[in-house]
Amino acid sequence: MGVVPQPTNGRAAICNTHWPCGAMLGPGPGGAHYKMCEAGGCVQVLCPGASGIKSAAKAGTAEADEMQPVRKDKKNAPYRGLLERLAAGEIIIGDGGFVFALEKRGYVKAGPWTPEATVEHPEAVRQLHREFLRAGSTVMQTFTFYASDDKLMNRGNYVGQKISGNTVNEAACDIAREVANEGDALVAGGVSQTPSYLSNKSETAVKAIFRKQLDVFVKKNVDFLIAEYFEHVEEAEWAVHVMKESGKAVAATMCIGPEGDMAGVSTGDCAVRLVKAGADIVGVNCHFDPDISLKAMKLMKEGLEAAKLKAHLMVQPLAFHTPDCSKQGFIDLPEFPFALEPRIATRWDMHKYARSAYDLGIRYIGGCCGFEPYHIRAIAEELATERGFLPAGSEKHDAWGSCLAMHTKPWVRARAQRAYWEKMLPATGLPYSPAFSKPDSWGVTKGDEALIQQVEATSNDQLKDMFEKQKKLAGIIA
Repeated sequence: MGVVPQPTNGRAAICNTHWPCGAMLGPGPGGAHYKMCEAGGCVQVLCPGASGIKSAAKAGTAEADEMQPVRKDKKNAPYRGLLERLAAGEIIIGDGGFVFALEKRGYVKAGPWTPEATVEHPEAVRQLHREFLRAGSTVMQTFTFYASDDKLMNRGNYVGQKISGNTVNEAACDIAREVANEGDALVAGGVSQTPSYLSNKSETAVKAIFRKQLDVFVKKNVDFLIAEYFEHVEEAEWAVHVMKESGKAVAATMCIGPEGDMAGVSTGDCAVRLVKAGADIVGVNCHFDPDISLKAMKLMKEGLEAAKLKAHLMVQPLAFHTPDCSKQGFIDLPEFPFALEPRIATRWDMHKYARSAYDLGIRYIGGCCGFEPYHIRAIAEELATERGFLPAGSEKHDAWGSCLAMHTKPWVRARAQRAYWEKMLPATGLPYSPAFSKPDSWGVTKGDEALIQQVEATSNDQLKDMFEKQKKLAGIIA
C-alpha cells in the first residue's frame, strides 16, 4: 500500500480514502510516520500534537504513547466537564435537531413540537441519541425542548395533564445519560423560551417555569445546562439567572441572526448581556442557516471584545439554506415546516460550515433543526485533524466520496474525489421552483394580542381570523 505525504505544520492530514487499521499514512516532521488505528469505537489519527504523542521525532515509534481511545463510559477515565474541555482547547461537537427528525419519523407532532416521545416512545429518542453519538457528537442534549409546564398545557396540549412536565423531563435526562455513558459524551439539560413570556407574564412567573425544569436537571445531575432558542434576550437572561443557581456551567444561545433580537437589541449586545447575566458560553441556534448564523456569531464575538468580556462561543444553526429569511428566520418562510426539504444543506456544506466556525474561534459546534447524524458526522470529519480522530460513523463513510471507487458504473467511480463534491451545486429537480421565497413578515412579537397564549385549543373562529389575516397580508382578495 502506498503512503500519503503528511504536512509539516504539526497537523496530520486525513487521507482521501479509507485506510485500514494500522495503515501507514506517510512521513511528517522529522521523518515521523503516521498511522490509523481503531480504539474505543472511533477511527484515530496518530499525529504530533495530538493527545498522547510525546514529540514529532518519536511519533510512529515504540517510544511514542498512543492516543487515548474514546472511553466507553465515565468509569474508564477521569471526569472532564464542559469548561475543562473547552479550556484545554477541545472541540465540542453538539448533536442535531430532535423535533424535526422525530416529527419526520412519526414521534413528534408539528405545531406544539413538544417532547413527550421521551415517555411515549423512548426507544425512538434513544436511537437518535445513539446515531448522533456514533456520528461524533460529544454532547447528548436532553430532549427537553419546549418541555416547560406552560408549553405542555398550551393550546389544547394534553401532555401537561396526562403525563406531566416532570415525567417528560426526567425521562429525557435518563435517556441522554444512558447513551452518553456509551461514549465520551456529556449530558446537557436544556430549557427554551416559554409561552408565559410571550403572554407578558412577570419575571417571577417565568423564572418559576424555568426553575421547575432546573430542579429535574439538578436531581438527575446533568453535566451542564443550555438555555437555547430565545427570541428575546430579556427572557434568555432570566433563564441564565435561574440556571446559575445550580452551580453548573451554563450555555446560552438565541435564535437570532445579524439583525438582533425581536425587541431590537443588537446581536453583539445580546452576547454582552448574556455574559453579564452569568453565561459561560454564548451563541446562536436555530432559525438561520450556517452562513447567516456565523455572521451573527461574528457580531457576538466583536461585541464581547468591545466590552472586554470573555466567554466561549457556540453555534448550532439550521441545516436549511435560508438566504431569503426575514428577521424572525425560517418560521417566516412559507415552506415552514412541511416543505423545507429542497433547502436542506449537503454534507459537503457542513464541511465548509465546520471549518468556517472553527476559523472564527468557535469551539462548540453543532446543529439544530434539519441536522441529521450525517451532518454531524461531516463536522467531525472536517475537524478530524484538530481532534485527532474520526467518529465511529466514518467506518462506513470514506472521505470525500472515495468509497464510490467501488461502484459498478464508471461515471459514478469518476466522482470518487474531493474536487468533484467540493464544487457540487445540486439541483432541486423542481422545474418551477423559485430560488427564493417571500417571507410571511407579520411583525408579531411579545406584547401583540395574537401571541397571548391559552390552555384551550385554538378555536375555529380564531383560525378563521388567522386565515383572513394571511390573505390580507399576502394581497389575496377573498
